[in-house]
Amino acid sequence: MLFDLDLIKKVYAQLPGKIESARKLTGKPLTLAEKILYSHIFQPPQAPYQRGKDYVDFAPDRVAMQDATAQMALLQFMTCGRDKVAVPSTVHCDHLIQAKVGAVKDLATAIDVNKEVYDFLASISNKYGIGFWKPGAGIIHQVVLENYAFPGGMMIGTDSHTPNAGGLGMIAIGVGGADAVDVMAGLPWELKMPKLIGVKVTGKLNGWTSAKDVILWVAGQLTVKGGTGAIVEYFGDGADSLSATGKGTICNMGAEIGATCSLFAYDSKMSAYLRATDREEVAALADGVREHLRPDQEVYNDPEKFYDQVLYLDLDKLEPYLNGPFTPDLATPISQMKAVVEEKGWPSKLEVALIGSCTNSSYEDMSRSASIVKDAINKGLKAVSEFTITPGSEQVRYTIERDGFIKEFEEVGGVVLANACGPCIGQWARHIDDPNRKNTILTSYNRNFAKRNDGLASTHAFVASPEIVTALAMAGTIAFNPITDTLKNDKGEDVKLAEPKGFELPPHGFAVDDPGYQEPAKDGSGVQVVVKADSQRLQLLSPFSEWENSDLTGLKLLIKAKGKCTTDHISMAGPWLKFRGHLDNISNNMLIGAINFFNDQTDSVKSQVSGEYGPVPATQRQYKQLAIGTVVVGDENYGEGSSREHAAMEPRHLGVRAIIVKSFARIHETNLKKQGMLALTFADKADYDKVQEDDTIDIVGLTAFAPGKPLTMILHHRDVSTDSVTLNHTYNESQIEWFKAGSALNLIRRQFQN
Repeated sequence: MLFDLDLIKKVYAQLPGKIESARKLTGKPLTLAEKILYSHIFQPPQAPYQRGKDYVDFAPDRVAMQDATAQMALLQFMTCGRDKVAVPSTVHCDHLIQAKVGAVKDLATAIDVNKEVYDFLASISNKYGIGFWKPGAGIIHQVVLENYAFPGGMMIGTDSHTPNAGGLGMIAIGVGGADAVDVMAGLPWELKMPKLIGVKVTGKLNGWTSAKDVILWVAGQLTVKGGTGAIVEYFGDGADSLSATGKGTICNMGAEIGATCSLFAYDSKMSAYLRATDREEVAALADGVREHLRPDQEVYNDPEKFYDQVLYLDLDKLEPYLNGPFTPDLATPISQMKAVVEEKGWPSKLEVALIGSCTNSSYEDMSRSASIVKDAINKGLKAVSEFTITPGSEQVRYTIERDGFIKEFEEVGGVVLANACGPCIGQWARHIDDPNRKNTILTSYNRNFAKRNDGLASTHAFVASPEIVTALAMAGTIAFNPITDTLKNDKGEDVKLAEPKGFELPPHGFAVDDPGYQEPAKDGSGVQVVVKADSQRLQLLSPFSEWENSDLTGLKLLIKAKGKCTTDHISMAGPWLKFRGHLDNISNNMLIGAINFFNDQTDSVKSQVSGEYGPVPATQRQYKQLAIGTVVVGDENYGEGSSREHAAMEPRHLGVRAIIVKSFARIHETNLKKQGMLALTFADKADYDKVQEDDTIDIVGLTAFAPGKPLTMILHHRDVSTDSVTLNHTYNESQIEWFKAGSALNLIRRQFQN
């Protein structure tokens, strides 16, 4: 479908002039990221911005929200005083559908179980002019790519994999709900000017390799924090050779390296995808400004001069990868996998193989996987592992059913799930005889932290392309290389799987009966949004309290988190998703997945009130009842993973005053600031070791809180000794005002009340 054509026309009409002004301002040729960034600055800039240093106010073109995060975002928006969103915005119901038996029954169950939430989201969308995509319509990022993404645009979305839209040349950034409120309210959206990482891609994919292997390789090069604060821009002939949906896959999983977003230049592949999804007018408009939707030629000629870091990748030499377990940046080429599995002692038996998700659920993905399945059937093979398939949208599902792929998946033993996130976010009924037994699953998803997919710490989750996942499902082991190895068929013969073949776009075009879209009312003033007072799923918000104009003293240590602490550790998904609209209820999962440094256990911390160990949320509620503020201490890249703002709102709601860590993931740090929290880092990372279990903590210097000026933490130990620790921060003037007001939303509310 075609949406927002007038908006896109306006963006393209202004693009040449804005880019020329940016060239004059910076005095140099521009990368594509710079062109889009400078053309979306809220007020015309007077001087060039320094990458990685200067905060910039941007004006995104649109906002996208998924149902789990939209609840809190819209609960916040309805308190800000506007009667309609200022920019095009959408809600997509994809997170609350649990995968159990199959698409039809699972969707019906979800609609029944989540009726209260869906009715709330539909009505609040209708009231405030927000497009609503019903349950079953598809996964947010695939639906956005099919309907809303456009080259040269800028979008924010309340999901960390929003950068998927970079596959159509759009700067699309994952944010928390409070950031979405800013943009929907018509206010500027603040971001530190990103650094730029260039990836020059040459050659062409062949054989078993796919676009997924590009990002699996990049993740291995940069690690889970190597892209933090940066936009990753892919360029070169090899980049142009990739399909638009393949580009989307790469941009989607760029979230796993901490990147602000990822981006490809506009080319014929994007034009073809726009036309295939009934957006011929957008393609024609983009063709007319093509030179402005690609880096300047000087950038191609000398990339080292224009990017902060450059990687070089030859697709001719790339081989398939399997990344994992427990982290998406542990990259192993498939040719080495068997040896590494034996060396590490990982369970080689593949118990479940899962394809689809927002990362790899395009028609191209499904057609290439289906070709492997068809070949396997013809050669007398069946899936040895449990095998699930998740289409990305109703349009994709309807089209692959028409073209016979679903029948082939089912014939080989596969189960087709609803068009939703499902197992990728833990919304899945995992079949296993002993949940404590070490086991292995393989997905074509993006994220594989411990417990991410099935809640089991014993599960070794690996990530690969849909093609490799499908092939290994036939083998039943991750120690199988389809490029070189053979399988025994039902006649006892040794057979080899043929290389996957597929279609970038459906030869007979896309088709869909009901895409699942609900247009909002033109005038929503009469629409009622109902939240029951006794609801266990939804809760109206009360403003957080303002800062008390003094240093924070007498704080207690709630937990010193050890090692990796993602937003999944801070605020788990899975069964907790049903409480995403009820802040108090979901706060009962706060930090239950974090490992306590002092006892190596999860959800077990010492209360300095009772002296006993207990669950983290219950201990914190005890402190809150006694009006005792607390501190959370963490390790490197704290809060990596999902954009989940609940991971910031829950500590704020329960009375945690400061999060002090070695380093933050970008989105989580911003989310904490937005909620009026102190997000601080150790000036000397070794000071992490000085924090003791029974410490009483003071944070001083707040009465002179200023950009670039460190704060001080005084640790009062049980033996009466003390340590003074310097704490750094990245707050600018406006963010300090958020802290003083109690939250950014408190300031917005004042602005619309005045």
